[in-house]
Order: sequence, then structure tokens, then C-alpha cells
Amino acid sequence: MVIKSVNLETVCGITSKLPENKLPEVAFAGKSNVGKSSLINGLMNRKSLARTSSKPGKTQTINYYNINEQIYFVDLPGYGYATANESVKAQWGKLIEDYLHQSRKIEAVFLLIDIRHAPSDNDRMMYDWILDRGYKPVIIATKMDKIKRSQLSKQIKLICDTLDVADDTTVIPYSALSKQGRDEIYELLDGILAEE
Repeated sequence: MVIKSVNLETVCGITSKLPENKLPEVAFAGKSNVGKSSLINGLMNRKSLARTSSKPGKTQTINYYNINEQIYFVDLPGYGYATANESVKAQWGKLIEDYLHQSRKIEAVFLLIDIRHAPSDNDRMMYDWILDRGYKPVIIATKMDKIKRSQLSKQIKLICDTLDVADDTTVIPYSALSKQGRDEIYELLDGILAEE
């Protein structure tokens, strides 16, 4: 996949109506601070179109990026941010649930998990939610540059065992620094576009 054009087209908050897009959508879900914005920027070859922050919980809206007039990257709100108050957390949850429930153009859901740790209860809940909606999540194991290469397979097994994933689940380790894993994600996106 060659990224020629990127446009942040729609931003939806809690009271917004979701757009009825004609193009396929791939959604990015993950808890706050998992590296979602860094992944999306890395895929789009942009430094900071998706806002990254050392302060978790920055994405509080659903952001639709139109890529090459061919496909949307849909950045969902980060979940599980500890210091957000309960009503804010509930709103983020509702936004994500509404999106998974209402969008007719979702072709893939990428669930980002920090490779350094076992998935949290929130991660497991999100994984189950995505399955319940009839989608098979692609697991992106972020921050792989933060572990030793020798730990890679052990950490991927920990993620798979904790989430109890199906045997044929795609798991892609990703590094925001080296962009390792990006080509595999591009291949998946090319496959989606080929089916369209």
C-alpha cells in the first residue's frame, strides 16, 4: 500500500451521528497509551496527524481518516484510562459500542495490545465485544522495541493465552520506532482493497 493522500474527514463525539461512508473502514481499538496514534501515524507516513501524547486518554472522539480516497482508518477512543471519571469512561465505551454496532462498512478491527504486559480486563472485554459484533480482531502487539527479541514469542503467547484467541488469529508485532510490522499491516489492507 502506498499512501498518497490522507485527510482527517470526520470527527464524531458522543452526540454526533456516525457518517454513512461508502468506502471500507478499518477500525483501531486499544487502551489509552498503547501506541494507537503512533501506529496510525506510522501507517499514514505522517509525523503527527493522529495526536500522540504522553498523557493517556487524548483520543476522546472517533476520528475518520480518508486514505487515498480508497479506505478509512477509524481511530476509536482509547479505553481504560485510570484517572478519567466514570461518566467519561462510560461515554467512551458507548462511542465504541455504537460504532461497532452501527457502521456497515467495517472490514477489519485492529486491537492494539502492549506486548510488554498480559492483556488487561479492559482488553479482554474489548476483544470479546469485537467478537460479539461478528468481527475477528487482528491483534497488533505494540511497543515491540521495548522488549528483547528473545522475549518476543513468549510475550505473543501470553497475549494469545490471556485473550484465549482462536488458532487462526493474526497477531502482528509492531514497533513505532523501526516500523517493523508495518508491511504486514499494509498487506492486510491491500487484501481488503483487493476484495472491494
